Amino acid sequence: MTAEALILIVDDDEGLRRSLQFLFASAGLESQSWDSAEAFLADLPAGGPVRPGALVLDCRMPGMGGLALLRLLGERGYPLPVVIITGHGDVRMAVEALKTGAYDFIEKPFREQHLLDTVEAAAAVSRDWLERDARRRGVAERLARLNRREREVLERVLEGKANKVIAHELDLSIKTIEVYRAALMDKMQAGSVAELALLVASHRDGAARG
Repeated sequence: MTAEALILIVDDDEGLRRSLQFLFASAGLESQSWDSAEAFLADLPAGGPVRPGALVLDCRMPGMGGLALLRLLGERGYPLPVVIITGHGDVRMAVEALKTGAYDFIEKPFREQHLLDTVEAAAAVSRDWLERDARRRGVAERLARLNRREREVLERVLEGKANKVIAHELDLSIKTIEVYRAALMDKMQAGSVAELALLVASHRDGAARG
């Protein structure tokens, strides 16, 4: 795992927070910590994380507990893998955490290497999420550059219609359709209709998810 990953820690135990930060630093992982869910939420970037990482979250804390914070992050659609840690775990709690969306559930005392492996795997998942989101945003920006006619041609190209059919439907010449088609392929940075279809499908799938 590269040093660009940022591990977030929320635990009311100051000694444990320091211990975790030292552990992550020894593995080349930058970390930040908070002593409560409320303090963490106050600092949480509204637009989502800009770096890959993971949240290491204590289950039982004064005020808002870990499961409540996990549930709130899920309701907000906040893309951050969460590793729940607790000294009072049981099967019911573990099942609830995983159903609520936790990446993993680890009981104290835990093996340091196990926690490191889990956090690094979670951060790798986070990196994949951020990369996919960046690709979707890139496609959205390209789509936004298309004018009305290019969008009309785009939809018909994706339906598999030939230029002469599109020309007839839009009451334009075939040559004009060829110009619009070349322009939209250039703006979308697509080398083929198949690539164009994949780009648009990934964008629409991302929009539907979120």
